[in-house]
Amino acid sequence: MTRTLRDLALFGGAPLATTPLHVGAPNIGDRQRLHELLDDALDRRWLTNDGPFVQAFERRVADLVEVEHCVATSSATTGLMLLAACLGLRGEVVLPALTFVATPHAMRWQGLSPVFADVDRATLTLSPASAAAACSSETSAVLGVHLWGTPCDVDGLTRLTAERSCALVFDAAHALGSIAGGRPVGSSGEAEVFSFHATKLCNAFEGGAVATNDARLAAALAEARNFGFAGEDEISGLGINAKMSEVSAAMGLVSLDALDHFVHAHRTNHEHYRVGLAGGRGVTLRDPDSRATPTRPYVVIEVEDEAGLSRDELLAVLRAENVLARRYFFPGCHRVPPYRDDPRSSPVPLPVTEQVLDRVLVLPTGTATSTPAIDRICEVVRCALEHPDEVRAQLATVAR
Repeated sequence: MTRTLRDLALFGGAPLATTPLHVGAPNIGDRQRLHELLDDALDRRWLTNDGPFVQAFERRVADLVEVEHCVATSSATTGLMLLAACLGLRGEVVLPALTFVATPHAMRWQGLSPVFADVDRATLTLSPASAAAACSSETSAVLGVHLWGTPCDVDGLTRLTAERSCALVFDAAHALGSIAGGRPVGSSGEAEVFSFHATKLCNAFEGGAVATNDARLAAALAEARNFGFAGEDEISGLGINAKMSEVSAAMGLVSLDALDHFVHAHRTNHEHYRVGLAGGRGVTLRDPDSRATPTRPYVVIEVEDEAGLSRDELLAVLRAENVLARRYFFPGCHRVPPYRDDPRSSPVPLPVTEQVLDRVLVLPTGTATSTPAIDRICEVVRCALEHPDEVRAQLATVAR
C-alpha cells in the first residue's frame, strides 16, 4: 500500500521502522565458523602479536587485491599514519576535502599539513587538475580517496605525482572488491589502505590493512606497528602498537569468506533503490564511474534544487520514520578544526565539494536491510517530494 502524507510519522502516522534502520549496520558472516575460530584462538592462547589468523588474513587480502604484501593494522587510520611515517613524508599532503575526517587526521598526527583539493563532478574523487593546483614546493605526497567504492583517476594522479616527484598513496577504506581498469583496487601508488571497520563491506570488528608491492615498505610497516621490533630483542626505530588482534582477524576471515554474498546483497539493494526512487523529482541515485566494476557498498543520493525540499529537510522526514540516513561527510574536512582555521589547508577553490556536501544523503543498505524496508523508504522519499510545501510547514511547526 502506497504511503500518503498522513501516513508519515511527521504527521502523526506510525514510523516506518519500529527499530532504527542504520547506515552502516554490520554485515555478519557465518557465526558458527567465527565461534570455531575464536575457540581455536582461546585454546591456543595466542590472542595477538602476529598470530596465525592475522597471517592468514594478510595472505587472503593480498591475494584478493593482487599485491605481494599486506600488513594488517588495528584500523585504517593507524594504517595511514604508519604509511606516512614509513614513507618519511614531510611538509604537505594533498587530498580531497570530501572524505571522512580520519584521512586528514592521520596525516596531521604525523606532523604533516593536509592540503585540500576539489573532486571531479562525475566521480566525486580527487581531481588531478585541482590536486595539481594545490601542490606546492612543500608537497611530499598526494593522497587519493576511492569514494563509496568508486576508484580515483589513478592514471591522472600517477602522472601528476611523477611530474612532481612526490609519493602517491590511496585511502581505499570504501573500495575492497572494487575493480578499476581490469584490476582490483589495491595495487596502485606506493600503497593503499583498506578499512575493516564494522561499517564496511567486510569487517574485522575493527581493523585495517596496508596493501603494497614494496617489500621494504611492508617490512617497515610490520615493524612500526609492533613498537619498532625487528626481532625478539632488537628495536629498529620508532614504533607504536597498531597490531590487529586474533579476534579481529578471525572476524575478518569469516567476512572474506562471505564477500560474494555481501556484494550480492549490496548490489541487489542498490537496484531496488534505483527502481523505487525512479521518477522522484530532484533526487538522483549516484552510480559508480563506468570505468569501475562496483560493489555498491553505499547507497548515495543527491537532493537537488528541483526537489522542493532541502537535503536536511528530507533527512528530518526519514529520521522521523526511524530511518537513520547520514550526511556524508558533512560539514566537510575543510570546515572543521583544526583545518578551518589554517589558511594553508584550502589554497584552491572547492566548488564541487561545497555543492555535494549540502546535497548528499546516504541510505541504509547491506545484509541488515530488507527489500520491504527499502521499498518503504522509497515510498517515504517519494511521498515527501510530492508534498514539499506541506512537509516544510510541518517541520517548521515541529521546530517551534
